[in-house]
Amino acid sequence: MAITHNLGFPRIGAKRELKFALEAYWKGQTKEAELQQTGAELRQLHWQQQSGLNWAPVGDFSFYDQVLDTSFTLGHLPERVSNLAGTELDNYFRVARGRAVNDSACQCVHAGEMTKWFDTNYHYIVPEFTQDTEFTLNPARLIRQLQEAKSQGVNAKPVIIGPVTYLWLGKSKDGCDRLQLLDKLLPVYQALLQQLADAGAEWVQIDEPALVTELDRNWQHAVNVAYHQLKAAPVKLLVATYFDELRDNLKLACELPVAGLHIDAVRARTEVVRVIDWLPSHKVLSLGIIDGRNIWKSDLTELLSWLEPISQKLGERLWLAPSCSLLHVPVDLTAEQNLDSEIKNWLAFAQQKIDELSTLATALNEGRASVAEKLAQNRDALAGRRASDRVHNPTVQESVAKITPALGKRASSYSKRTAKQRQQLALPRYPTTTIGSFPQTPQIRKDRLAFKQGELKLDEYQNRMRTEIEYSVREQEALGLDVLVHGEAERNDMVEYFGEQLEGYVFSQFGWVQSYGSRCVKPPILFGDITRPHTMTVEWIRYAQSLTDKPMKGMLTGPVTILNWSFVRDDQPRSETCKQLALAIRKEVLDLQAAGVNIIQIDEAALREGLPLRQSQWQEYLTWAVECFRISANGVKDETQIHTHMCYSEFNDIIDAIAHMDADVITIETSRSDMELLDVFDSFKYPNEIGPGVYDIHSPNIPSEEHIVNLMGKARERIPAERLWINPDCGLKTRQWDEVRPALQNMVSAAKSLRNSA
Repeated sequence: MAITHNLGFPRIGAKRELKFALEAYWKGQTKEAELQQTGAELRQLHWQQQSGLNWAPVGDFSFYDQVLDTSFTLGHLPERVSNLAGTELDNYFRVARGRAVNDSACQCVHAGEMTKWFDTNYHYIVPEFTQDTEFTLNPARLIRQLQEAKSQGVNAKPVIIGPVTYLWLGKSKDGCDRLQLLDKLLPVYQALLQQLADAGAEWVQIDEPALVTELDRNWQHAVNVAYHQLKAAPVKLLVATYFDELRDNLKLACELPVAGLHIDAVRARTEVVRVIDWLPSHKVLSLGIIDGRNIWKSDLTELLSWLEPISQKLGERLWLAPSCSLLHVPVDLTAEQNLDSEIKNWLAFAQQKIDELSTLATALNEGRASVAEKLAQNRDALAGRRASDRVHNPTVQESVAKITPALGKRASSYSKRTAKQRQQLALPRYPTTTIGSFPQTPQIRKDRLAFKQGELKLDEYQNRMRTEIEYSVREQEALGLDVLVHGEAERNDMVEYFGEQLEGYVFSQFGWVQSYGSRCVKPPILFGDITRPHTMTVEWIRYAQSLTDKPMKGMLTGPVTILNWSFVRDDQPRSETCKQLALAIRKEVLDLQAAGVNIIQIDEAALREGLPLRQSQWQEYLTWAVECFRISANGVKDETQIHTHMCYSEFNDIIDAIAHMDADVITIETSRSDMELLDVFDSFKYPNEIGPGVYDIHSPNIPSEEHIVNLMGKARERIPAERLWINPDCGLKTRQWDEVRPALQNMVSAAKSLRNSA
C-alpha cells in the first residue's frame, strides 16, 4: 500500500486571508488574539483540504517565515531584540520587519537580512551567528499546532528544518565557523524531538535541502554527525531533500540512520533507481512525484507506468508526495471562474496536486480501473495541450533562430558611452533616484479593481492614473530627486503587468503565492510563444516626461525576471522562452528611446534566483541569462543610459556575470546587509556605475540622514564617488507616503552632505 503525505501547504489562504490579517494587526486595527484566531482557522481548513492523505504536515504554517520560526524554536534571537519589552510575537516581527505593532521610533531595530530560499522567489530571514551564539529550546508553537491537529483528528507529521540546513542558511556576523555551533545545536534538536514524541508524534519530517547543494567534506561530515546523534530520538525521522539531485551526497543521504528519505523525483528522477539500490531495506522511500514548483497537470498515466514496478518492489516502504512544499503554488484552481477554459484544463494548483497524488495512490493500491475516468480526463487534457495551435508560433521561433551575438553588443564601450551620457544628462555627483514604483494607495487599487470589473471606462481609468502619475512626479520634484520615475500607478505587478500585454500569457484571479511575510505575488502563466503586439509603457512614460524638465526613467522588467517570476511552460527549454521575452522587451526599449526617453531601467531582480543550486552548473545558465538581458538592452545608442536593478540575493559570487551585462548603472540591495554585498568590490573592480540601496523598503523604519551617509561612506571606500548613485533598495509600492517622504528627504539630504564633503 503506497502511503501519501505532503511536505507543506500554502499558508496564505485561498483569498489571502493571512495577508490581510497580518496587515490589519500591524496597523493596530486588530489584537494578537484575532491574528492567532485567523491562523488557527487557516490551519484547520488546510488540514481539511489534505484529509485524503495518510499524513498531513504540521508546523508548515507561519506568520512570516519558516526559517524565522525555526530561529525562535531554537531560542536563537539577535541580541538587539532579546532584551526588548513585549511579547514573543513582538520580537518575532521586530526581526522580520524592524518593529512590533506598538513600537515607538526608539524601539525600532534593524530587521533581519532577507534573501531567496534556494532557487525560489520565496524570501527567508537569514539566521545570524557569532562564536558566542547559544540555543535554548522554545517548542511551544510547534507543540501547540501538533496538539491542535491531533484534536481535529489529523494524522499529523511535524515539519522542521534540519540542523545542518539551518546552519547552512545562516551567516556568520563575526567570521566564526558556523559548523562549530553544531555541538551546541544538536542537544536542542534532541530535546525538541523528545518533546514532539511526548506530544504524540510518530513521524517527524526534518528538511535538509542543503543536501542537494555542493557540500564540502566538512559539511558532509556534519550531516553524518548530526543524524548519528539524533538517531536515538523516540520518533521516526523522514529526512526530506528537494529542489535538485543529490549527486555526490546520494550515498550519504541513503546511509543516514533515519527511518526514511524523501527525494525530489521531478528534478532528480534519474537518481531514483540508484536510491532504491542504496537505501537499506528497512527504510521508507518518499518520492516527490508531483511538481511542487509549477502549475501544469502531471501525466498520471506515464507516472503510473513508472511507479508500478517501484511499488511492487517497495510495497509499504513507498511514500508518495509532491516534490517539495506546495508553498510555491496557488491554493485552489476551482476558484478561477474567469480563467481561459482551455488552458485552465491544463493546470493544477495545490488542492489539485493533492488530488493527483491521491489518484496515483489509489491506482497503485487498488488498480488503474478504480480511477479509470480520472486517468482518461487527465490524458485528454494533456493531449489537448500538446495539440493546441495556441502554444506554438512559427514566426516567433524563426526570430529566435535568427538571433546573433551582434544583438547583444552596445555600439561603444562604457567609458565612451558614459562621457556622452554625462554631457546629456548633466547630473550632480551622487545622483539620487528611486527604483520605480511609488505607493499603491487604496484609491489606486480601488480604481484598478473598478476598471477590471467594468465599472470604470478606459478613458476615465487612464485619466485617474495620469492624476496619480502627476502626483508622484510633483512629490519627487518637491523632494529634490535628480532622476524621476512615473511611479507605476497603472501597474498591478512588475511581471503581471507586462504579461498582460504579451501574447502567450494567461492570468489567474486568485493564483497568489507568498513571496515573504504578507507580500503575495500572482505569477502570470506563460503557456505559449511570446510576442509583443503593441507598446506597453511608452505612452505612460511620455506623459510623465511631459510634466517635468528633469530626466525621467523608462521602467521595464527584464526577460530573465519575467521568466523566473512566471509559471513557465515546461515543454521547451527555459532559455528558449527567455530569448522570446528578450526580443519582446528589446522592441519596447527601442520604442522608448524613439519617444525621447534617455534613461531606461530594465529590472533583473530575479537573475540570481534562476541559478542552479550547484555552482558547477552556473555558467550554462548565466551565459544564456546574460545574453537575454543584453539582447533586450543593447540595441540603443550611446547616449541612452541603461539601468538594471537586483534585490535580496547574494551577488558576490556572480559579479563577473553582472559586469558582463554591461548595464551603465546597476542598483542593488545593501541596507539590510549593512553594505556587506559590496565586499566583493575590494577585489573586483566593477567597471560601471552602481547604486547601493540605502533605504530598506521592506521595513517601516525610516533611515536617518546620518545612517545613509554612513552607508555611502562604506560604498565610497570601494567604488569611486563619480560612479555612485543613491537610491532605495527596491520599489516603494508597498510603503505609505507618510513613510516614503521623510525617508527620501533624508536620502536627498544625505546626497547633498556627501557632495559638500567631497
